[in-house]
Amino acid sequence: MKKILVAAVLFVATLANAQDMDLVKGGDLSFLKGQKDINVVFDYSKLTLMKEKKSEATYIQERAEDLNKKSRGNGDNWKKKWEGAKDGIWQPKFIELVNTVMTKEGKDLAFQEGTASAQYTLIVEVTWIFPGWDASVMKQPAKVSMNLKFVETSNKSKVLAEITSEEAPGDQWGSQFSNESRIGEGFAKTGKSLSKFLIKKALK
Repeated sequence: MKKILVAAVLFVATLANAQDMDLVKGGDLSFLKGQKDINVVFDYSKLTLMKEKKSEATYIQERAEDLNKKSRGNGDNWKKKWEGAKDGIWQPKFIELVNTVMTKEGKDLAFQEGTASAQYTLIVEVTWIFPGWDASVMKQPAKVSMNLKFVETSNKSKVLAEITSEEAPGDQWGSQFSNESRIGEGFAKTGKSLSKFLIKKALK
């Protein structure tokens, strides 16, 4: 019985960590070899949320109104947290994990926002977010999907390679009642997976 329970737990854990990452444009990533720095730009212009794929503006309005109905002012405070999460949690998590994996694998390649001198730029186009939920006993991890585009910094319309990342899980041990923090773990997972993908495909 214990063996069955352990197997079931491992199976669920595997599903929770599943993530599809595919190179959909530009089969050759060799342009990354010899590079020291990659500029990073985050783009939320195509972001949708929830299973209904609501626009970000619609999601923010509906959630803020719902929270304000439950307790006046809470929705307005949440809106500030949501906007602050991009610069304060999500983007730093992504960049931290990209660079951590690169360093652990002995690769001298760093990703950073505002590195205009870098020859290449990674445009992180966030396309879909499911915030998940945590009710102590029952919980659902966040999920994050992105298009990761490598372009020339001097000509961002020239896409050298595009990688899709589907439904990266934002799961944590213990309870995490903050939607923004769970989403941040999805960004971290994507950054980690991207580094491993690039190391395997281009930086061996």
